[in-house]
Amino acid sequence: MSRNHAEPTERSADDLTAPARAAATGASDAAAEAPFLHLLARGATVDAYEHPVLQARAEGRPAAFVEALEQAKRLALRVRDELEGRRRREAELSALFETAHDLAGPRDLDTVLQAIVQRARSLLGTDVAYLSLNDPARGDTYMRVTEGSVAARFQQLRLGMGEGLGGLVAQTALPYVTDDYFRDDRFRHTAAIDAGVRDEGLVAILGVPLMLGADVIGVLFAADRRARVFEREQIALLGSFAALAAAAIDTAHLITETRSALAGLEQAHEIIQDRSAVIERASEVHDRLAELVLRGGGVHDVAAAVSRVLDATVEFTEALAAPAAALESSRADGHAVRHDDDWIAAVAAGGELLGALVLRGHPGLDPVDQRILERAAMVTSLLLLARRSAAEAEQRVRGELLDDLLDARDRDPRVLRERAARLSADLDATHVVLAARLETEGADPDQEAAARRRLWSAASHLAATRQGLAAARDGGTVLLLPLPPDATATTTARTTAHHLGSAVSAPVTVGSSAPVGDLAAHPETVGAAYAESRRCLDALRLLGRAGDGAAAEDFGFLGLLLAGDRDVTGFVDRTIGKVVAYDDRRGTDLIRTLDAYFAGGMSPARTKDTLHVHVNTVAQRLERVAALLGEDWQSPARLLEVQLAVRLHRMATPGMIGPTTHG
Repeated sequence: MSRNHAEPTERSADDLTAPARAAATGASDAAAEAPFLHLLARGATVDAYEHPVLQARAEGRPAAFVEALEQAKRLALRVRDELEGRRRREAELSALFETAHDLAGPRDLDTVLQAIVQRARSLLGTDVAYLSLNDPARGDTYMRVTEGSVAARFQQLRLGMGEGLGGLVAQTALPYVTDDYFRDDRFRHTAAIDAGVRDEGLVAILGVPLMLGADVIGVLFAADRRARVFEREQIALLGSFAALAAAAIDTAHLITETRSALAGLEQAHEIIQDRSAVIERASEVHDRLAELVLRGGGVHDVAAAVSRVLDATVEFTEALAAPAAALESSRADGHAVRHDDDWIAAVAAGGELLGALVLRGHPGLDPVDQRILERAAMVTSLLLLARRSAAEAEQRVRGELLDDLLDARDRDPRVLRERAARLSADLDATHVVLAARLETEGADPDQEAAARRRLWSAASHLAATRQGLAAARDGGTVLLLPLPPDATATTTARTTAHHLGSAVSAPVTVGSSAPVGDLAAHPETVGAAYAESRRCLDALRLLGRAGDGAAAEDFGFLGLLLAGDRDVTGFVDRTIGKVVAYDDRRGTDLIRTLDAYFAGGMSPARTKDTLHVHVNTVAQRLERVAALLGEDWQSPARLLEVQLAVRLHRMATPGMIGPTTHG
């Protein structure tokens, strides 16, 4: 006994020093973070973040302070990377919109080509951008326009089909990328091409084909004078840009041909007038689509605009809803394809099918109207790709903030509030933490992984619309949602389970924590609430209530007993299985009588009042229970097990959750 009393005394002594240690640690952390906050504020380079650490070591500062500086440096670099990523994404979207606007304005070919190359360089932020066009007469490609180039020999290059990276792109009609041109042996090097590239000092090069249907009319390049890895999204965006640019080149060719015809063929004045009207109509459509992009229109706005121009019904449909054969043919050829009385134009980007524009009930489509439909499909793919990039970026940011709250990595309330405010979330409001899991028993690993991605996507969308946060965690999904004034944790869990289950077309089980608040000041409560919601989720699944939602308050102390891998069904069957079976066979109420008996403090008189029966009936039923379970069923060793089994049985029975009501 004396040792048991000594231990609390020792802990109390330690606790007396905890505030001092916490204050010292907080002051040290603040001192360590200060120089990096200044570096972030003035947009310093990455190298500058090493200076505070090197200076501290040179001054012989304590190891703990140097380690605090290292941690602050890593956090500051993460913040800097996040800010840089956001600036880059904003610049990419801005460049796309500016590109659409510039391509809609110029009319002569040289101006169009110069705008294309300028936007390509701006889009990827490279040192050099250039465009080569095919020369059918000579069977090679030549450099038409360059931006950022300084070497005359490079600007005058001609590439044979299959020579150099550009020749390979033109010959195969596929995008190619190299992060180190002179070490890449996938394409054929020639002395002339290598000399031009060396004069320009290029290292990393990305080339995408300019396609008109199945024909390659040129290659659009973006290149850097240093090693660089071009990401898949950048290749896809440049590919979509090249497709739109090819259409603009085609329009410029048509306008040039029309003007030449007007100058030399006065006898065909009427025909030329008709052709000019058609081209002006196509240009008007292009301008209208560009205006839609600039003012933030959606895919259905594009379909509506084309419907008005063509005086027909044009709809955007998902890829799975469009005729498969016609959609694949349109994607492969780059043209709209007739299907019965409809026309199908594939909406694709980087080889990925994103959907289709369908022109309904218009079998006799004019070639120019067909081209209008195809251009609308290109603009639609550009919009979808840009919006997907923005949505994925926001989902990642929401998940990263919730991960930081769960792991309590960022304890600065001001920083947490600022990060949440940028996502329209309020960490000072009352929230609940929800653990959601998709029930996919019997699914193979690929199907299960796909199901988890669908669940995370649906949860992210729900969190964005509810001004909350969502992240993938522990094989499931965790959500942090604000609690409306008229809702409870239980109702929120149930509505969330229903919403997510409907979104993924499969049962989703959701456990909720009790309401929590003041999360910015106390982020550690999020992790504790998540653990509570996980226990609630485990309890629901153990009780056979998969696909349902509940909160920790619904289970009381049973939630703790049910957490983990416990054989609840086996325990109930072993303890009161004979009584349950007797009720099922005879239609009696022995289990209900036991429930009322325990709720009434094991008083037969209060039990008969609850059940509205005679006290002799209660006594007879208890005698039957004794005959089934044994005369010692009310002994202290067994009574708690029987009482717990009765309550578990009642909670696992649909419609019976909650305490027994007594008269």
